[in-house]
Amino acid sequence: MKWMNKNNRIPILSWCEQVESEALQQAQNLANHPVTFRHVALMPDCHSGYGMPIGGVIACEDAVIPNAVGVDIGCGMCAVQTTYKIGKINEGMIKEILGKLRKKIPVGFDHHKHDQPWEEFDNAPDIKIIQQELKSARKQLGTLGGGNHFIEIQAGSDDAVWLMVHSGSRNFGYKIAREYNSIAEKICEKYTSVKVPLKGGNGLAYLPIAHKKAQEYIDAMHFALAFAKQNRRLIMTQVKKAAKEVLGCDFKQEINIHHNFAALEKHYGKKVWIHRKGATRAEKGQMDIIPGSMGTASYIVRGLGNPLSFNSCSHGAGRVVSRAEFNRTHTVEECNKAMEGIVFGRWNRGRNGQYDLSEAPQAYKDIDEVIESQTDLVEIVVKLKPLGVMKG
Repeated sequence: MKWMNKNNRIPILSWCEQVESEALQQAQNLANHPVTFRHVALMPDCHSGYGMPIGGVIACEDAVIPNAVGVDIGCGMCAVQTTYKIGKINEGMIKEILGKLRKKIPVGFDHHKHDQPWEEFDNAPDIKIIQQELKSARKQLGTLGGGNHFIEIQAGSDDAVWLMVHSGSRNFGYKIAREYNSIAEKICEKYTSVKVPLKGGNGLAYLPIAHKKAQEYIDAMHFALAFAKQNRRLIMTQVKKAAKEVLGCDFKQEINIHHNFAALEKHYGKKVWIHRKGATRAEKGQMDIIPGSMGTASYIVRGLGNPLSFNSCSHGAGRVVSRAEFNRTHTVEECNKAMEGIVFGRWNRGRNGQYDLSEAPQAYKDIDEVIESQTDLVEIVVKLKPLGVMKG
């Protein structure tokens, strides 16, 4: 780790070997923001996002910043260890499991045809944006989504087959983020002396905690977090069912965590709102999941509770290039070669007829280097290698 740009209002502390220029500018905006506290922490998977870098952690005094949580509120990971030994599984079994899942779990923009049961739907907060989205959310629950969301069957260094899910709050989180960022922009119009962008793509508009809209956002965010956790739980239920039908296995520990959220925590003697955007809480002894890219290793880790990172760690490998740039500069043949030995579906074509290769392993940082950069934040428990992958 290293301290950077100490001439800002608060310094930047980075675990990232090289911070791209756009992400660094976003970090500097945060370091000069009027509500941020102590320092900005950049995890080793850091890359640019909307307003705040993905792989960033900040503490705010008496305020929340919607863009510092992001549009996929509650996005996170779920992993389950099975009792099945990796020496017994074969390609046919993997294909059979994934085939069963494709029939049960909608991906991309697809939803279930019928409402999915969840008792918390009846306890949803009386907030306009939540109530507007409830009808569609009932069919979105238990769906994977697109982008970098995935289901994987993995071989563990503990000789066990593992199952992993990466998904979030679907359209719920997106609508909440957009609604309250817009509200925050209007509230911040009177703060003309602020020297950081409060509007636009890099906008860091904030909601003072004393304002009623801040509490609304927090309540809406908490509901989205619960929805996202239940979403992963339901997907994993289907994954476990398919695995049991094919492998005849049972299941051991299950881990289900978020990496896009804000929480009131005590750090450096003060209660502050910790925003983790593409970052995972890593309190001492906490079990966490750090996935790699499609086709590379993932890790089950245990948090070390490092106060310098606000008890946080990376949420994954982190992109090295934008989706559009990667698609422009890489071929199907190159990406297929990187996926050799792993069962996966075909590359999708976009509306323009071009293949979308943007989730290929080469689009991401080396996960082993990312893990090596944060040995003061987490310790490795199990290394997981992908055997089969299902993406949206």
